[in-house]
Amino acid sequence: MQRSVRGWLDHLRVERGASVHTLRAYERDLRRYCAFLQAHGVDDPRSATEAHVTQFVAHLREGDSDHPPLAASSTARTLVAVRGLHRFLALEGETPGDAAGSVTPPRAPRRLPKAISLDQVERLLAAASVGDTPVAFRDRALLELLYGIGARVSEATGLDVDDVDLGQHSVRVLGKGSKERLLPLGSYAEDALSTYLVRGRPALSSTGTPALFLNQRGGRLSRQSAWTIIQRTAERAGLAHVSPHTLRHSFATHLLDGGADVRVVQELLGHASVTTTQIYTMISVQQLREVFAQAHPRAL
Repeated sequence: MQRSVRGWLDHLRVERGASVHTLRAYERDLRRYCAFLQAHGVDDPRSATEAHVTQFVAHLREGDSDHPPLAASSTARTLVAVRGLHRFLALEGETPGDAAGSVTPPRAPRRLPKAISLDQVERLLAAASVGDTPVAFRDRALLELLYGIGARVSEATGLDVDDVDLGQHSVRVLGKGSKERLLPLGSYAEDALSTYLVRGRPALSSTGTPALFLNQRGGRLSRQSAWTIIQRTAERAGLAHVSPHTLRHSFATHLLDGGADVRVVQELLGHASVTTTQIYTMISVQQLREVFAQAHPRAL
């Protein structure tokens, strides 16, 4: 059981360049899958059938005494790990066929990403500028960067100093699948980064780490700490339900509202498919409908 799982995870890490976070999530999902198989008398995933995988999906949706029912999106994510494992076993010749290849995930309701208005973004960034300390300079630079280039929080905290080129007004980001993209820096993000590099980071640095964003012990700022910074700043700004992804969604939405081409936004966000980016266009359509309903005399 463990040998099959470890073989696939090693393949993802070495051959596909999967991130540590992805590997941990897959390992957690497959641990639950293997426990389910063992409870049904299957001691090796190579012996699992399509019926077992289908039953596992139903089990996830129903839940049990140890686990609450999973939403369609969480079930689909877990099934990705299971399908990946069985596809790997089939390609390696460990099984005669792919037991999970025909099992489809439950359809999740299509939800619009949450974005905040430009005025709310300004309030958030202003709240991050309170104080004249190294931490205040860092927090402002972090938030300006997240909104200014639409980076994922893991991408921002994974940046090194050498990834930022203020002379070329750009930053090099390592995204999903270890894919690099070179992103332009706007003047606000550039000014905040410049101030942080001159007045903030030297005071925080003590370990010689190349990391751009540092914690107060001089080490690399973690994703969890970045979340805390944003939530604390949002509270000061009087905003609720703001996360790092909120800034990424707002970045994309505001670009499209300003007339940017969806394929340009796709490249900036690092989406593999333009279909993923097109969900942001739905936000703009929704905004148009709201304005129409409020302003047109015969809308209702």
